[in-house]
Amino acid sequence: MTPTHIEKTFRVGQIVPSSNITMETEIPAMLRAREAVEPERFTFHSARMRMKQVTKEQLESMDDDSDRCAYELSDAEVDVLGYACLVAIMTRGAGYHKVSQDRLHQITIDNGAPAPVVTSAGALVDGLRVLGAKKVALIAPYMRPLTEQVVEYIRGEGIEVTDYIALEIPDNLEVGARNPMALDDIVDQLDHSDADVVVLSACVQMPSLAAIQHVQDRIGKPVVSAAVATTYQMLKELGIRRYVPNAGELLNGRY
Repeated sequence: MTPTHIEKTFRVGQIVPSSNITMETEIPAMLRAREAVEPERFTFHSARMRMKQVTKEQLESMDDDSDRCAYELSDAEVDVLGYACLVAIMTRGAGYHKVSQDRLHQITIDNGAPAPVVTSAGALVDGLRVLGAKKVALIAPYMRPLTEQVVEYIRGEGIEVTDYIALEIPDNLEVGARNPMALDDIVDQLDHSDADVVVLSACVQMPSLAAIQHVQDRIGKPVVSAAVATTYQMLKELGIRRYVPNAGELLNGRY
């Protein structure tokens, strides 16, 4: 199907850790794939927060800088704003994604350019609920203590984590340089037998898009990532069809 007309161009803003190289790759890749079959178009705009090592101290310092980024992106009058770091939100305490979203949204209002705010942390939790997941198994690149905080955050949202793998990579650039298809082997080390959904990458920096549909087709159950969930939530906030071809169950257009 080739779209016969262009309905609208949306400005997509992202608040990105300074060492993140994946969200500005995977989010545009999904939305460009969508452009081949749907009429809407997208432009992409980012503001960066300093962070190189995935430690609690650097994550908290980085998160404190997110307000400035929201001001900068609302200067561009973006239509939706995504906070592209899951672990920075989840290590700040239960329910913090709601606090962050409300605060950053208020900044866009105060700046005269109100825009809905999506956090990758909130998007993942909401995406799992959309899929009806009560039990999940996940893979994360973080050191084990940070991974355990992510697991507890998800459990605190009422979703059981049946198993998880922590790859224990502290350097954020190293995480972003990983081959996404390596996850096809790693998922076989994950006990997902009781899980309703597999989270192939609980991190928006660890590339996974190329593997999502392949792994889902192979293991026969829904597979998502933090980036896929963020894209779903962005499309929902924009009020347009939540569909991206070959990006797993959540973006197949039925939800």
